[in-house]
Amino acid sequence: MNKIIQVGKYNKLLIDRDSDYGFYLVAKDESAVLLPNSYITDDMNIGDEVEVFVYKDSEDRIVSTTQIPYLIAGEFEFLEVVDKSDFGVFVDIGLLKHVLVPKKMQKGSLRVGQKYLFALSVDISTNRLVADMRIHKYLSHDTALAEHLKAVDILVIAKTPMGYKVIVNNTHEGMLYNNEIFQTVKITQKLKAYVKKVRDDGKLDISLNPIGKNKTDTNSQTLLDRLKIHNGLLSYTYKSDADDIKKMFGMSKKAYKASLTKLIEDNQIVLDEKGIKIK
Repeated sequence: MNKIIQVGKYNKLLIDRDSDYGFYLVAKDESAVLLPNSYITDDMNIGDEVEVFVYKDSEDRIVSTTQIPYLIAGEFEFLEVVDKSDFGVFVDIGLLKHVLVPKKMQKGSLRVGQKYLFALSVDISTNRLVADMRIHKYLSHDTALAEHLKAVDILVIAKTPMGYKVIVNNTHEGMLYNNEIFQTVKITQKLKAYVKKVRDDGKLDISLNPIGKNKTDTNSQTLLDRLKIHNGLLSYTYKSDADDIKKMFGMSKKAYKASLTKLIEDNQIVLDEKGIKIK
């Protein structure tokens, strides 16, 4: 249960009392927020704890909802512009109320129907949600904070000559290098990844494959899974073309050969003149 009610976040709150308009939910500090009738289900009762998202509605009242937004305050997402006004544009975050992008928080000319990258935050003066295209002001360069990161979630945000820029765990900027990518990667894509290196500037070098001793195990399982999909037989050997290996298994030829050797040594597959097959 939350100590206080936080706008722009998920809150665990106690159903305190009923009203004509819905349930009033309270935090430990006894502050209250309305959960409108339209979000109340039959299994909700006074005294229960519920998880809700809190924001300001179209009448500027703080309310809660069981709807799940595309992102919460402090996160990044590609959002669709749905309307324009004299003071900004509005984006869809998955709730009934659209969120304003003030003109000072825009970059370039935004078109209705198009998606762009935004950070979601709470305006200190109004306590309203706002979306901001100036994403770098929300990213950390703290190397100490990044040191503990290993397995991470990434959002692919831009293509560069070196590879793809990504946002890592909604905290840091990272880079996926072209020569280490062995699968299809697209802007807006969300992927599981691994931190390869924390750079002095606080940015991260990212890999789509596990780092260290578990990497071969993971690749071996990938190879085995591909074999199972293809009825336990594939016409691949140690001499197979690197591009063909990349397309089939999503890994480099070096990684493929190491995985192949491991599976043969583990007596899980055999290699003959036709290729590799499950034993």
